[in-house]
Amino acid sequence: MNQDILFADIQHWDREKQAVSFPAQQAGALITCWVSLAWLQQQEAQTFSSEAEILAAFAASRYDLEELAEALIEDEAFNADGDIEIG
Repeated sequence: MNQDILFADIQHWDREKQAVSFPAQQAGALITCWVSLAWLQQQEAQTFSSEAEILAAFAASRYDLEELAEALIEDEAFNADGDIEIG
């Protein structure tokens, strides 16, 4: 893993966006990363109905998500808001 990109052990479910956000930091810049509920459900091959289930699925996939986010950050694949989106 690239030590230039750091991930805090923080995550937040956003009901409106139907996605979990988690922060990354690169060269002092804070980058918001998002993973969609659809991606989490596809990875776990099940449907989640509560915030607790969604965050548990996120925790189970955290390492893979950080790897994906890191690659997207290195590729500068930011959306219009400057965020990284997975799924």
